[in-house]
Amino acid sequence: MRKAIIMGAAGRDFHNFNVFFRDNPEVKVVAFTATQIPFIENRIYPASLAGKNYPEGIPIYPEKMLPELIKKFEVDDVYFSYSDVDFETPMKLASIALANGASFHFLGPKDTMIKSKKPVIAVAGGRTGVGKSTISRFVYKVLASNGFKVSVVRHPMPYGDLEKEAVQIFKSLDDLKGLTIEEVEEYEPHIENGAVVYAGVDYEKILQIAETNSEIILWDGGNNDMPFYMPDFMITVVDPMRENSVKGSFPGEACVRMADAIVINKANLVEKEKIERFKETIFEINSKAKIFVTDSVPFLNTEIDLKGKKVLAVEDGPTVTHGGLSEGVAAKVSLQKGAELVDPRPYAVGSIAEAYKKYPHMGKILPALGYSELQLKELEETINNIPADLVVLGTPANLSLFIHINKPITLVRYEAVEKEGKLSEEILKHVKSLKR
Repeated sequence: MRKAIIMGAAGRDFHNFNVFFRDNPEVKVVAFTATQIPFIENRIYPASLAGKNYPEGIPIYPEKMLPELIKKFEVDDVYFSYSDVDFETPMKLASIALANGASFHFLGPKDTMIKSKKPVIAVAGGRTGVGKSTISRFVYKVLASNGFKVSVVRHPMPYGDLEKEAVQIFKSLDDLKGLTIEEVEEYEPHIENGAVVYAGVDYEKILQIAETNSEIILWDGGNNDMPFYMPDFMITVVDPMRENSVKGSFPGEACVRMADAIVINKANLVEKEKIERFKETIFEINSKAKIFVTDSVPFLNTEIDLKGKKVLAVEDGPTVTHGGLSEGVAAKVSLQKGAELVDPRPYAVGSIAEAYKKYPHMGKILPALGYSELQLKELEETINNIPADLVVLGTPANLSLFIHINKPITLVRYEAVEKEGKLSEEILKHVKSLKR
């Protein structure tokens, strides 16, 4: 029997274990490693989820311990199982594994994608921050407005009690209590649109429940990961401001290559010539996919004059941390409306200050990090330390529901608007031909 370590970030890693390793008599998983997301290591993948072969569960260690773990457990194989990295990162980790005597692997769609009894439309992204969530909401609205009963299954974010979070169903805003900011950011807009959202750890069980309550499964991907379910129609969203949202990121480039439709989002934020060059880049990688262009239109939830105001721009955490953007919608809208951005970095405390060291590309913006009660308190203290006239929240979730903010706030969001090609018609055409 071969011994294996699964490298992950509390999502793809658990899914890969469940569908490929859990009942596999030829491999014993001795450990997970964790990175990217704070506070997800030093836990146990519980025995109730790990199955009969793992009566004590499986320990989860920090990724930096990989060489030590390979030697300690006499590991034969290391499986890379997380998303949103550049091409160089997996090869660096492969080099570490090889140098310590282990083989290095990736699992592909045949080993990890589950086939549904219902049609599956999947939305994926070339990178975090391409506006994938706006396209997922667009797809849901198209289907729901045409009478289809749709279940939204979201890529996992199990940052709490894994056993309790095996299967999660969110039908109302009250169901979101106790979740992290990142989770609420993704679930809240769907619920406001009337959708039921499923998520968790065990995506086979999640699918079985979702199938009984829907005609269509809408896979709402996370980061730039591949879908967990075999898509009948796959949409990959890319960002014309970042060429690495088409090629050079993992597994985002795979998502671009396997897509049936590719959406160039945020077209209103770049010149037309850049869109045309982007189309050529896409065609080099995937000449079979249909290309659609959408605007990503920002709007404030309240009419407010930002001109001359000193503004703190708070952005979606993953977009500006491992997603690689130096700013997001809050900063862009504030600058467009004549505001002055206050630099939050001198006022950051605790893990928020550490985030700036870990992601030095971030500019005069504050990432909305809240993966624990302590981090929420540090975020609150940081915001309240900053001498700003106004806080502009570029987070889908309203932070004032989590923390006390001692300044006026306004929310800004993006929504997708069709610009070139009728994505709505393409979706309906495929759904009608796939319905089973």
